[in-house]
Amino acid sequence: MKPTDFSYALTKYLSVYLPAQFNASDHTILAYRDTFKLFLRYAETERGTTPDRLTLAMIDTVFVNDFLSWLEANGNGISTRNQRLAAVKAFFRYLQRERPDMLVRCQEILDIPIKRTEKATIGYLSVDAVKALLATPDVSDKYGLRDLAVLCLLYDSGARVSELASLKPSNLCLNTSPVVTMLRKRRKMCQCPLSSAVTEHLKQYLSVWNLDTPEKSDAPLFTNHQGERIGRAGIAYIVRKYTDIVKTENPELIPCSVSPHMIRHSKAMHLLQAGVNLIYIRDWLGHESVKTTEIYARADSEMKRSAIQKAAAAVLPQPTQNLWSEDAGLLDWLNSLGK
Repeated sequence: MKPTDFSYALTKYLSVYLPAQFNASDHTILAYRDTFKLFLRYAETERGTTPDRLTLAMIDTVFVNDFLSWLEANGNGISTRNQRLAAVKAFFRYLQRERPDMLVRCQEILDIPIKRTEKATIGYLSVDAVKALLATPDVSDKYGLRDLAVLCLLYDSGARVSELASLKPSNLCLNTSPVVTMLRKRRKMCQCPLSSAVTEHLKQYLSVWNLDTPEKSDAPLFTNHQGERIGRAGIAYIVRKYTDIVKTENPELIPCSVSPHMIRHSKAMHLLQAGVNLIYIRDWLGHESVKTTEIYARADSEMKRSAIQKAAAAVLPQPTQNLWSEDAGLLDWLNSLGK
């Protein structure tokens, strides 16, 4: 059977354009691939069109909007729905250059608006909560030592879970100026400084796990019990395991569920609260724009309260303290209340 124009365009987009021309990360390519897996499932189950018969002429704004409604009806939240729409739009943005005859249809699809949603507040842990978390693993056990290395590096480097999972011993430089080199979003290489405490722990971890030899330089930095590179699910399990222990012992420290990304948020908030400039935090997190980093400033209620109090102290007249305490009659009356 001859491939349809849709199958040809999508295959070229995912296998040639994104990796070779756009230089998209593997994570981005997989996310777009998963969107079109759902797109094809919708076409087959709801419209009776199998993947081998779906053509570009069949896809218009009605098709895409119905697909988005189908996603929501099947349990996708608004945020996920918007992410899927962004993936579809990215494909049609590419297609309008490849198929000028479809320019109007592509632009109509590109004009589909995202659905507004309330912005979720950023969840993060306090400094005391992070201290309790890092004190939990049993470092006398080989895997406890590994788990602490995972948690320390997550916090100290602000790594995304995919960035941490892909690390090798050669990415660590633990000499006089210790850093970890990571491949951030959009394939940007980033060197992140490491604290002395984390550096010493990582040295111990590499030694115990025999990862400090030249032949192991390109091995996975973190592996599971089967000796395989630890994945996203494995790192999430480690975070959940120890935060559950802390929650059991000190429920006031960690009142909510914790994800690996929350560890990244926590370090960013702690840097901000320590007075580190947003520009430096932006570079450290690997954000494209400082506008993205500003979400941390907007989320910090303690900083807001402090700023409001300072502004008020500079402008508003201060009340006279305990003026009423000099009024004996008033004091007598207050003391008589309830007698």
